[in-house]
Amino acid sequence: MQATATLSFNRAAINRANSQHSTGPRTDAGKQRSSQNALRHGLTARTAVLASEDQSAYDHHCRQFQNEHRPATPTETELVQELADTSWRLRRIPLLEADILDRALSPAPTPEPPAFDIVDAHQLLASLGLHGARLSRQFQKTLDQLRDIQFERRQHERRELKDAAAILELHKYKGIPWEPADHGFVFSKDQVERCSERLMRQNEARYIAAERFNSPPTATLAWEF
Repeated sequence: MQATATLSFNRAAINRANSQHSTGPRTDAGKQRSSQNALRHGLTARTAVLASEDQSAYDHHCRQFQNEHRPATPTETELVQELADTSWRLRRIPLLEADILDRALSPAPTPEPPAFDIVDAHQLLASLGLHGARLSRQFQKTLDQLRDIQFERRQHERRELKDAAAILELHKYKGIPWEPADHGFVFSKDQVERCSERLMRQNEARYIAAERFNSPPTATLAWEF
């Protein structure tokens, strides 16, 4: 029992000693700023754009992502919005880092000790680094998920459109009128017509290419003197 009590006392003493060398905020003002940091940097807030930021710039930022990825379903739209929001937060980090260094290295002249010093700045910069790494991983994971979903959707649409084009040509051959909706297709008649035309041109192109590029060489004549 005495050994256990001694061990517990030693651990408590070590913890107190370590706390004296902590690199966290040391001043009361610094501690208050640190505790409010998550709220002020907005990197974990529900709303991506802060009240201090330009809403029109954020809207333009989101439109750029919409134009690039062109979501076609609610799930894709949600993922594209998540990409835009994550990217917006990532763009904020360098500005926050510059502000922290500026406040730490250029304190306002005052007879009192600085309310925010380089030690406080070090902790906040380390925190921003962790947030940046997390957001970067989140961005890449969301992008990969979006690409997989869109690839599968486009592959399915290509198969469906090719099937519709084949049925269209069958009805043309039989002289029977046909509409894509007759067989549950969501494509317009014009879309199916264009696909059918493209497939026929591709087949013709492959045939001509095989004739011209893959035909066996012709025998050369031997001249004797």
